[in-house]
Amino acid sequence: MELPHSRISAFSVLLIIVAAGWLGMLVGVSFLATPAKFLAPSLTLPVALDVGRHTFAVYNKVEWGFCVALLLLAFLGRRGWISGVFTIVAVLIVALETVWLLPLLDARVGVIIAGGEPAPSNHHTLYIALEAAKMVAIIVVLVDMSWRVLRRPN
Repeated sequence: MELPHSRISAFSVLLIIVAAGWLGMLVGVSFLATPAKFLAPSLTLPVALDVGRHTFAVYNKVEWGFCVALLLLAFLGRRGWISGVFTIVAVLIVALETVWLLPLLDARVGVIIAGGEPAPSNHHTLYIALEAAKMVAIIVVLVDMSWRVLRRPN
């Protein structure tokens, strides 16, 4: 499917829009709003963690919507192998977070909210690293698809 009077695929343009939306949400939730809530002096740690737990539960569901949309657009439209591979990387990261990492972090938050002291772990650091890797994967998709759209002759 091509846009009228153009040789640019509508799938390519929609893919760029979806990837940009996902990137904006990822940066906004994981790298801005989440750290910012810990700066509020009136917010206790258990309350901040509880808000974070609910935020990430909702955010994870929204991310699955982005995953489905990006997969459909990437594999129905014209895209290069780079966009395909990095779309799959982003989706695999979301899957890993969903089935393994978020449940571990949720259990840890539950212990803290209940007044307990959880055992030390690197799961939070791993989550940050995975979010950064996901961000890079989405940026690669955006750059690759933007380059393809911009260099395509009309």
